[in-house]
Amino acid sequence: MGKHNELGRDGELLAVDYLLAKGYSILERNYRYHKAEIDIIAKKDSTIVIVEVKSRTSDFFENVADTVTQKKIKLLVMATNHYITQRNIQLEVRFDIVTVLKNKKTPKIEHLKDAFYHF
Repeated sequence: MGKHNELGRDGELLAVDYLLAKGYSILERNYRYHKAEIDIIAKKDSTIVIVEVKSRTSDFFENVADTVTQKKIKLLVMATNHYITQRNIQLEVRFDIVTVLKNKKTPKIEHLKDAFYHF
């Protein structure tokens, strides 16, 4: 496995641990629908939380959260709509980004709630 893939996998594991520690329950990981993939589908209280995980070793060039493009957002919304419809879920949905910066011994995790809105 390439270093980039390892970084992404490790970042997702750290994000899952972080969310669990904050009281979220994890419903799905790496949910795929057509060309879309949702990194984490979680639930907190009466809200389904769609989580995009972004992992980097440096935030020097750009804010990690800024790397979620409009195309990625459209794919996330499409996959979310499928997931919600297929399971007949009647809960509020929120889109979050969890950034994992691994450039020191202790990773820095940032949780951006309501990071973007579907359209």
